[in-house]
Amino acid sequence: MTGGRATRTGAAAALHTPYARPTALLLTRLAVLLLALLAACATLLGPAAGASSAADYRYWSFWKGGADGWAYQQVGPAGNVPADGAVDGWRFVLSPDGGQDAPRPGPAADFAAICQGTAPSGGHKRVAVVLDFGTAQDAPGGEQPPAARTSCASVPTAANSAEVLAAVAAPLRYDSGALLCAIAGYPHAGCGDQVAAGSNSGAKEGGSDGGSDGGPSLGLLAGAGAVVLLGAGAVWQARRRRTR
Repeated sequence: MTGGRATRTGAAAALHTPYARPTALLLTRLAVLLLALLAACATLLGPAAGASSAADYRYWSFWKGGADGWAYQQVGPAGNVPADGAVDGWRFVLSPDGGQDAPRPGPAADFAAICQGTAPSGGHKRVAVVLDFGTAQDAPGGEQPPAARTSCASVPTAANSAEVLAAVAAPLRYDSGALLCAIAGYPHAGCGDQVAAGSNSGAKEGGSDGGSDGGPSLGLLAGAGAVVLLGAGAVWQARRRRTR
């Protein structure tokens, strides 16, 4: 029992040596510094990581025209069977992932104006087609988009939008997955190409150029955190030796 008391008494005395309290205080300050550094890392790297992963895509977007203008088609051209008097719109875009935020076709969805010179025919329907080849900024490097144009397709009643498009805008080009790559031969190459977000028409496609995005280096910040930890450990070891 006496030995046990002596051991506990010695441990308690060690905790109250002149060096124990400064060491604990120093370690606490270092811990606070490390937490602040980690918080700064999260703040700085968050936007940088998002920017580096963002990407745009070049592709033909598909639209449905109506009295209220253009609405994004929720199905592909092969799955859409337009009625007589419908308006199909196509716009070549540079956009994150399509949908309602993608640029709409420029010409109006005006069936009467587009098809006024095409007479109805038995067993056929008339579908107005609007083709907007986009802007120079949307275009792949080295290509110039043609001017927007409209056509009126007279096709069998059961024709889908892919068949409507083929009737007025050949040649069409598809990839192996049936993704529409080119309308009326535009663009000449590429299909759904990925482009770094914010790039212009001359941007390198398919990935990063390996340059810095202007944000802090992850390795640098991680190294700074490691220095703080190593420094804390070294101080603690030194204080421990001095108390022995």
